[in-house]
Amino acid sequence: MKLNEIRDNDGATHSRKRVGRGIGSGLGKTGGRGVKGQKSRSGVAIKGFEGGQMPLHRRLPKRGFNNIFAKDFNTVSVGRIQQAIDAGKLDASAPVTVATLKEAGVVRRVRDGVRLLSDGELTAKVSFEIEGASKAAIAAVEKAGGSVKIIGAEE
Repeated sequence: MKLNEIRDNDGATHSRKRVGRGIGSGLGKTGGRGVKGQKSRSGVAIKGFEGGQMPLHRRLPKRGFNNIFAKDFNTVSVGRIQQAIDAGKLDASAPVTVATLKEAGVVRRVRDGVRLLSDGELTAKVSFEIEGASKAAIAAVEKAGGSVKIIGAEE
């Protein structure tokens, strides 16, 4: 193989549609837009418009509720914590916080904090200082001899 012989596979690239280049091209005159009217012009924005009739997205009732004050927690399982400890990324003797989890690569980005879930098995004695935990997760940590301290709890 030589550098001057390198090329794409057959059919890998398509030639660009050259619109409005004469009647013989098949895309001449109206350029594939049909005839006349607003849609044949440029700069048209009538996606939801139904000719003056109330559009579907406004006829249908609103549903549900979106709580703007809801906290967005990262969820971490006790099994994932144990994996990080086994891999040497987390120190079991030091308290586990959001910062240490981010440093260890368990959590990618810190949102409103971390919530601990009980999925998996925990064998190491670990103390947690986090924003939330499920009852089963707290039980799993305490069974292994650790402790969970919930921080920032509004009571």
